[in-house]
Amino acid sequence: MKMRLVRDGAAAALAVIAAARLTADWIERRPDPVPYEWLRREPEGEEVFLSRPDGTVLRTIVAGDGPTVVLAHGYGVSLLEWNLVQASLVAGGHRVIVFDQRGHGGSTFGADGIGSGPMAQDYLALLEHFDVRDAVLVGHSMGGFLALRAVLDHPGVARRLRGLVLFATWAGRIYDGAPHNRLQIPLLEMGILQRLARTRTGGVLFGAAQCGKHPSPAMIEIFLEVFLQQAHTPLLPIVRAFAREDHYPRLAEITVPTVVIVGSADRSTPPSHAQRLTAGIPGARLVTVPDAGHMLNWESPQALVQAVVSLHQAH
Repeated sequence: MKMRLVRDGAAAALAVIAAARLTADWIERRPDPVPYEWLRREPEGEEVFLSRPDGTVLRTIVAGDGPTVVLAHGYGVSLLEWNLVQASLVAGGHRVIVFDQRGHGGSTFGADGIGSGPMAQDYLALLEHFDVRDAVLVGHSMGGFLALRAVLDHPGVARRLRGLVLFATWAGRIYDGAPHNRLQIPLLEMGILQRLARTRTGGVLFGAAQCGKHPSPAMIEIFLEVFLQQAHTPLLPIVRAFAREDHYPRLAEITVPTVVIVGSADRSTPPSHAQRLTAGIPGARLVTVPDAGHMLNWESPQALVQAVVSLHQAH
């Protein structure tokens, strides 16, 4: 009996592995809506390094003239994710500031380490350093989570903003309604996710999980390149903050005009979080992008550009 159970279990495991490989094969054969070469280009502009009192150094890139837009990226990646959006906004007559969050990309972190407190303070420091006024702040995923804390805890941030775009993000309690996170985040904390992502099948499936219903091989490849270059162990405190912190009860304090954008097929920050943000922030407007996933920055950059333009035009 035991031998039979072992054989059945092994057969089931082999079937799962075979199905995963077939799925990865199918994904890798899909067409790319944007060429790899375009997605791999860093945003162009003047590189500026901003030093913080605790020893952190933030890498920023500034380009363009006109109304200011600040773009804050998500967990485990870098300012590279904004290449399509930044180019479109600069061409449309905006001054655009992108930066690597502390501990990410070309930014270091100092004595205060990684946490929503010091990272939210980085937003205020950046706005002050560049004398930003009447800007639109865009936060993607972790970038939006931190933008919310910055607006709520630092009045100087809100005073410098014309608008806020919460882009595939949430206000804490990241496990709510998101079984994908209940699996992915513990695996990340244990280092298992990183090891799986370095395998061919595991990497393709992990990257595809960040996409919507039409995964792009080029988007997956570049996401994995950046994600796997990142040292994740020092970042675990902010990952844990995603679940432990809850800023939903304070959303009514936000007076900055806000647009919330989410992909209908986003597994990491599902539409239920976007709906809670929209319901909680007075006057917030919800934009849902059909079939898009968590990589909205590449899957639907124009939805973001349109939101930014609408906030700059509004009075």
